[in-house]
Amino acid sequence: MAYVISDSCISCGACAEGCPVSAIAEGETQYQIDPEVCISCGACEATCPVSAIAEE
Repeated sequence: MAYVISDSCISCGACAEGCPVSAIAEGETQYQIDPEVCISCGACEATCPVSAIAEE
């Protein structure tokens, strides 16, 4: 199951830097996770300073 980024995202980019498969990219208003690329490892969730990432 892929992870998703909530509206709590502050667009700091920590999640994108921590993603081992580059599944996270900056969107129009916040970062977004590509569910086709996400391997559900949880690395992004661990790096988010505002806990904006959770399993879908």
